[in-house]
Amino acid sequence: VSSINCATPEQISSLGSEVISLSKKNEELERQIRELNLTLQIAEKAMELAEERFLASGKQQKAGNVGTVKSVRTNPTIVADPAVNPRLQKVLEEVAVNKEIIVAVANINVKDMLEVWFGSIKHVGIPNYLVVALDDATVSFCKRKGVPVYRRNPDEGVDSVAKNGDNHAISGLKFRILREFLQLGYSVLLSDVDIVYLQNPFDHLYRDCDVESMTDGHDNSTAYGYNDVSDEPTMGWARYAHTMRIWVYNSGFFYIRPTIPSIELLDRVAHRLATKKGLWDQAVFNEELCFPSHPGYDGLHASRRTMDFYKFMNSKVLFKSVRKDPNLAKLKPVIVHINYHPDKLPRMKAVVEYYVDGKQDALRNFPDGSDW
Repeated sequence: VSSINCATPEQISSLGSEVISLSKKNEELERQIRELNLTLQIAEKAMELAEERFLASGKQQKAGNVGTVKSVRTNPTIVADPAVNPRLQKVLEEVAVNKEIIVAVANINVKDMLEVWFGSIKHVGIPNYLVVALDDATVSFCKRKGVPVYRRNPDEGVDSVAKNGDNHAISGLKFRILREFLQLGYSVLLSDVDIVYLQNPFDHLYRDCDVESMTDGHDNSTAYGYNDVSDEPTMGWARYAHTMRIWVYNSGFFYIRPTIPSIELLDRVAHRLATKKGLWDQAVFNEELCFPSHPGYDGLHASRRTMDFYKFMNSKVLFKSVRKDPNLAKLKPVIVHINYHPDKLPRMKAVVEYYVDGKQDALRNFPDGSDW
């Protein structure tokens, strides 16, 4: 029997270093492949849109055979205007990827949630995100943590609300702030800070509508729409009236493209919030996006898409159903938004523990709803 050659400790150590080095190279190659695939998807979509617009702008056409007719679904983007805000333009050139960026509007009062928010983004490896700071303390905090941050030029209308407004008022500021991003030609994934990122959301967007938003719905019917029948017995034969219902889009997480309808949406919402007190920005956002034209009112002609509620998950879906279902619990959402619960920070940390750290009982002790 021939003798077996044993590797020396030095050789084992060298092999270990090679394995680590190759593993890092493999991770970098996988990242590059993901970015190239995303760029290819965007290019293919752009070619498809260009073809649709060319056909739409040409001479009148006859309708094709049944099942072959398809309308133009995606509005063209505007011509970017760098003169709107050269300083912001420079920031976006450095941070954005493929003219897309995640944006959060925050002040120092949400510092702890903000830290979990950008911590999850860093863990996933998302490079294109930006915090729009409403105060100097948030600027300093983000810089200490190595987080891209932008402080707007002084604006009395924005600064007074940021300093003295309640949560709804501060939330409503984003519709004014986002306008400049769109004017500069960038698509924005607007994000509240009570969100945990588990995958890169840009890998899961369709980009075929003006607004692509997560839903407050919790199943197929509430998220995507259903026929709700109203019963009025006094009407006799006509007692049943059919209505169409859908649960609202969440104004704390939506992707918006730089189109004319998108900017008109921002202007409409910002105007109503600025001129009438006590309005909830999410309600106004949905009203302007969904109400049709009728006597005395011209509706907004913006296209919209509802995100997959299992990928872009609200906290009602997570705590009422997903965590209790062995099959659904295996899913890994793209993001989890703690929008249904006031105890946001502990639930955000529990989401990180469950999905990132693998702690199987991290979500167990929370009630379905809240004690309020």
